[in-house]
Amino acid sequence: MDRPGFTASLVAGGVAGVCVDLILFPLDTIKTRLQSPQGFNKAGGFRGIYAGVPSTAIGSFPNAAAFFITYEYVKWFLHSDSSPYLMPVKHMLAASAGEVVACLIRVPSEVVKQRAQVSASSGTFHIFSNILCQEGIQGLYRGYKSTVLREIPFSLVQFPLWESLKALWSWRQDHVVDSWQSGVCGAFAGGFAAAVTTPLDVAKTRIMLAKAGSSTASGNVLSALHGVWRTQGLSGLFAGVFPRMAAISLGGFIFLGAYDQTRSFLLELGRERP
Repeated sequence: MDRPGFTASLVAGGVAGVCVDLILFPLDTIKTRLQSPQGFNKAGGFRGIYAGVPSTAIGSFPNAAAFFITYEYVKWFLHSDSSPYLMPVKHMLAASAGEVVACLIRVPSEVVKQRAQVSASSGTFHIFSNILCQEGIQGLYRGYKSTVLREIPFSLVQFPLWESLKALWSWRQDHVVDSWQSGVCGAFAGGFAAAVTTPLDVAKTRIMLAKAGSSTASGNVLSALHGVWRTQGLSGLFAGVFPRMAAISLGGFIFLGAYDQTRSFLLELGRERP
């Protein structure tokens, strides 16, 4: 990828990530508390819905920037004149690679954030210090595998669907989609992907919130899913599905719309410079 494209993807991804994470943080808190093993009310209910926001504010820009740099680079690397039917496969591979890289930044931020969301009386820095003292760096990466196993299927659905909807809309109106249209496509793609991957999100939340040393804390996704199924059934596996769909649909509109808008602006700015 050329330098302007690389820089544009980095900045646009970071800006989009910060916008969506901070605007939709309350919905994410409600979703986490619904999925918590201690139950919604004991986890805090509707109190302190911005608990854990410093962790998100710090991790959001580099996390989103890392994803989109990788996503755009892999798309560029795989670009060829092959059949258009292979484009969804390229988007899937690019999105999967982006998630693996982004999770290296996302998971520590997510672990601290989710523990703060269900323990609103404890500060973010206090929770971060406790994790380092009690579990070390490994504690900050608890749930890395479950997060990747959630994010890759999510991206395998969301990004090819987003790209396909944009291509269809562009074909129908005979010109490239505007940023708001890209956002609408992102909302549909994100909402659908969120619904079908909710059980994996529940497993990830349970693993991150489990007590150190417990069987759930070991990170076995199938074991976590089986535990939820055994105690709560299907409703437990889809706990928080509606706030998750709402947050990711709105997030898809803001995130992907803002990304396209910012990237287009930066690329145009780069072309205007001598």
